[in-house]
Amino acid sequence: MTVAETSYPAPEQRGAQRGSDFARLSRRIAEAGLLDKRPGYYAMRIGLVAALFGGTWALFAAVGDSWWQLGVAVLMAVAFAQVTLLAHDLAHGQISRSRRVSRIAGLIVGNLAVGLSYGWWMDKHTRHHANPNHEEHDPDVSPDVLIWSQRQAEASRGLPRFMGRWQAFLFFPLLTLEGVNLKVSSFRALRRPSLKNRGIEGALLAAHVVAYLAAVFVVLPLPMALLFLAVHQACYGVYLGCTFAPNHKGMPVLTAEDELDFLRKQVLTSRNVRGGRLVNTALGGLNFQIEHHLFPSMPTANLRRAQPIVRDYCASLGVDYVECGLLESWGQALRHLHEVGRPLREVRP
Repeated sequence: MTVAETSYPAPEQRGAQRGSDFARLSRRIAEAGLLDKRPGYYAMRIGLVAALFGGTWALFAAVGDSWWQLGVAVLMAVAFAQVTLLAHDLAHGQISRSRRVSRIAGLIVGNLAVGLSYGWWMDKHTRHHANPNHEEHDPDVSPDVLIWSQRQAEASRGLPRFMGRWQAFLFFPLLTLEGVNLKVSSFRALRRPSLKNRGIEGALLAAHVVAYLAAVFVVLPLPMALLFLAVHQACYGVYLGCTFAPNHKGMPVLTAEDELDFLRKQVLTSRNVRGGRLVNTALGGLNFQIEHHLFPSMPTANLRRAQPIVRDYCASLGVDYVECGLLESWGQALRHLHEVGRPLREVRP
């Protein structure tokens, strides 16, 4: 079995040690009905996101050969990001209890709609959830381009070592490439024998790319089309980066020496973001990152209601529960990136 196949249903559904801190919290959450599905909420959300996604393409066709299309590109980036957040909820089993339904919907929403391999991303994200901010096991803190700890800085070579000196200043510019990076990674994943449904995944990814590029180049002249693609993909990447970066960057980075139980491993490496309904909508509920990591199959709409239960429970255990505003979360992430790059700046050329 692949990692993705063995990771869902989520930990709270598989059970834990009956007397563990997490087990007691899980029982409280279950008794409050917060693990129950929310079909009405998701029917409304899917309808709104579908309307936004289809509406931006209709607006694109209506505006035609005009520089106003750059504004449409920004709006379309928002629509793509919201579709991606729906794919995230599908991967966690938040919308449907059926793995088959979730997989089919995920392939349509991820591969076909936005050009993101559902199977590849689900496997990667599952490994992140199992070991958040763990140097050896979390792919999100792998030193591919950026470095996330001073240990990684000392061991870095090549591009990460070069970028690491000033990575805090390069972080947001690099996010403009994230949309393209996700597509490239999705196609590269098709070479892996472990990826299920590779033929279907590849066909849907190819269909997305062909339809996407055909629409842009048929409607717009070449220079404007290229600029539209650049603006759209850059804004899409920045949006996604600003959605996921506040959750863990700047929080403790774990190593093999750290022995934490499930609850502490999830809570101590995660950060919640305050901000009300607007932030909740913009971040797709991921601002309740602590609750999401503890109960990944919990519907997004229930995370807000779970927060006071989890926060009070952590306080009773003396476990740090971190939350701050959106701008402060970005600031903490950037300060962390700058600090871990300090050893590289101190090295003489």
